[in-house]
Amino acid sequence: MEGETASDPIADGSPLVSRVRKLLFRRMLVGVKDGRFFLGSFHCIDKQGNIILQDAVEYRSIRRSPQSPMEQRCLGIILIPAACRSSCHVDCSINEQMSLLSII
Repeated sequence: MEGETASDPIADGSPLVSRVRKLLFRRMLVGVKDGRFFLGSFHCIDKQGNIILQDAVEYRSIRRSPQSPMEQRCLGIILIPAACRSSCHVDCSINEQMSLLSII
């Protein structure tokens, strides 16, 4: 592409880019600092670490107690800022999870 240099990670096919590509369309559960969780298909991550999920569903506790029921609602495509994220789980094998720890 025009404007890409050899130091561009996309242009040189860096290992980090290839590891992120393995995450595409996998189910991902992302927790945020206010206690909510989002489950959806991984779509992309930007340089700042913001994650976009598609076909996402939000889960949140109705009350503050640990045994309270979870409320859910369908959201579609959402962006989860890196600053709000408290946890991130990918639906894959243990070996794959260990190799992906440095990405997210």
